[in-house]
Amino acid sequence: MQSIKHLKKDYVQLGNLIYKPYKVCDLPNSFGFNYDEETEKEGIGEWFNYKGYTYILDSVAKIK
Repeated sequence: MQSIKHLKKDYVQLGNLIYKPYKVCDLPNSFGFNYDEETEKEGIGEWFNYKGYTYILDSVAKIK
């Protein structure tokens, strides 16, 4: 199991991936689906919940 590293503004890091926190009312419109065939848009189909936030992948950390 990976350990969670807490960053500024409630961001968290798991391994080399950085996740951005969202409250339920602030989730992006593309949240909750993988691909919409009608509009041909990619959605957000992967997330996790932790301490009252929904975390969505934000970026990959630079490893020094």
